[in-house]
Amino acid sequence: MRRVNTLATAAEAGRHQREWFAGLRERVAAGEPLAVVNADVPHEIFRAMDIPYVVSQWWASVVAAKQRSGHYLELLRRRGYPDYSEQYNAVTLGSAFDPDPDDGPWGGLPKPSIVVGDASGDVTRKIFDIWGREPGVTFYPLESAAENEVPANWWELMPHRWEEAVGPARLDLLTAELESLVRFLETTTGRQLRESRFREVLALVNEQEEWNRKTRDLIARTRPAPISVADGIPSVMLPQWHRGTEWARDAARRFYEEVRERVDAGQAACPGERARLMWIGRGLWYDMGFYQRFQDEYGAVFVWSMYLAIAADGYIRYGDDPMRALAARFAAFTDQLYTPPWSSEWYVKEGRLHGIDGVVHLVSDDPRGSYFTARALESAGIPVIEIEADNVDTRTYDGDGVAGRIGRWLEDTVLTRAARAAGPGPR
Repeated sequence: MRRVNTLATAAEAGRHQREWFAGLRERVAAGEPLAVVNADVPHEIFRAMDIPYVVSQWWASVVAAKQRSGHYLELLRRRGYPDYSEQYNAVTLGSAFDPDPDDGPWGGLPKPSIVVGDASGDVTRKIFDIWGREPGVTFYPLESAAENEVPANWWELMPHRWEEAVGPARLDLLTAELESLVRFLETTTGRQLRESRFREVLALVNEQEEWNRKTRDLIARTRPAPISVADGIPSVMLPQWHRGTEWARDAARRFYEEVRERVDAGQAACPGERARLMWIGRGLWYDMGFYQRFQDEYGAVFVWSMYLAIAADGYIRYGDDPMRALAARFAAFTDQLYTPPWSSEWYVKEGRLHGIDGVVHLVSDDPRGSYFTARALESAGIPVIEIEADNVDTRTYDGDGVAGRIGRWLEDTVLTRAARAAGPGPR
């Protein structure tokens, strides 16, 4: 595995995450409830109610980084469940079946008393259903609605005109479901949602994402890129799991300031940058060095991933009704990333904003509109290569084979096109 350069903010976020998780384990051991929630669930409610929670996909990323996903998938297989479908959530479910849970990464995931997931697909719903059958665990599902009308340039509407972007029917449904979730949590845990605290959490999230937007825009306009996605993903994503805290808000500000300092000092991820690449898909958590391996040989830099970009465009919501504003943050979240034309038009916008020369698209067994994404980008003149692998299941990944394919694609397609576009002289 290649070395991954680390920003100071990434190292700080990593330290904070370990300290936070150790504290969470202590709280659960002392008798507090633990919730395991999906990434698309409004975490802000749990934050405002001071209910400890772990994000299913975050835990799966830790397991994959520690090369332990095969162990948890084997535990699923022993119980007769598929080990080859929706591994991003299935890996975390497998940890519930570990006979030695304390041997897991970071001391292991404590047993939750509450699991919450959105029904964004049949498989995801079934995974959480199985979890809810475990003794002492209650599953609370949230619906996933759709809308026929798709707004153009939704990213411009979302901060203030989200009612127009998402539609009143979807907002009515999710607002009612979130209010029911609050009542369930209050009854189950004995904790109350105070509106003043709730508003404070939502305001902190908006502040955090405004900083992320500034960072995204700074990276997009800087040549050569000041950081690669391998540098930036930890700096943006670990604070994202702590949305609604002062620490997360301040971490996003420090991330911007660190990138700004690199830009002002003329530092670059690859001083000899020849091509700017876009990574579409979930993080390749078991091989984060992948994103840097093409810099030295080809001068090709991954400057974009969805994590900073969706933080910039997908979360900011202003409004007087806090619960409805929170519903607006998540009612169309899956659409923004995976459902065309919501997603495909956004990827094209981001590709143009960042001056992308080529796109590497990770396609798992659940492609979620991958055909339309590739078609939209290629129609916009941006070449795309698809690689098939699951981002937490190493069994699906041939690192050398993937690197070879991308290297040939860079030589045959991307670098020649980028050189023609740059014209004579330094790019």
